[in-house]
Amino acid sequence: MAESRLRLRVENSKEIPIVSSCLQDAIARIEDITYIPHRRLFAMALTRFRWESAGEMGNEGGERVRCRVHFDDVLRVQTQGIDMMHREGFLLLLAITSEEIANGFNLKLHFAGGGAVLLEVEAVSCHLSDFDQSWRTTSRPDHEL
Repeated sequence: MAESRLRLRVENSKEIPIVSSCLQDAIARIEDITYIPHRRLFAMALTRFRWESAGEMGNEGGERVRCRVHFDDVLRVQTQGIDMMHREGFLLLLAITSEEIANGFNLKLHFAGGGAVLLEVEAVSCHLSDFDQSWRTTSRPDHEL
């Protein structure tokens, strides 16, 4: 049976928690993060834990898959606590939150260790899609909350 690949399109700030839950514990290399101001595009390639299939694995392990996520209508990008010049570095995405502001929305990507990327967007427009085959992993993210 062919593996299903996740594809999401979000155009409402109330749907950002869906993308956030799919990308929780995703790993990104800093070199795989880009902002193209003239296209108003912010994009990342990540390795995400497939939480949607985690129940099938029991309490042990799971699957990871490569995916891309991009945000359109991005007016400005700011980083906090991240050295974007350290291109070989890795970031662990914990959550994405949204906040309405006067001329659009602030989307905040929260990373482990306190780092963040803040996107000021005119409108919420986010696309997420898996682009590779998943693979089994013996490690499962655990935050021991």
